[in-house]
Amino acid sequence: MTTRERRLAEFNGKGEPLPEQAVQVLCEDHSGTYLLPFACRFVDGEWRNSNTGGALQATVVGWRLPPL
Repeated sequence: MTTRERRLAEFNGKGEPLPEQAVQVLCEDHSGTYLLPFACRFVDGEWRNSNTGGALQATVVGWRLPPL
């Protein structure tokens, strides 16, 4: 099982991404960390689903650019 620290190291986004930048986000809850299955954007101080525009109901602990 991947440790929290190792997983966080894979999501080394510094600061906040640009609002038009779709990124992968790593979230965390009482069970551990998990990757959301859709791209997200950080708009007006909150994380949103890139496709629907809906606000995330999750705690984002890291972000990264999607693989090419």
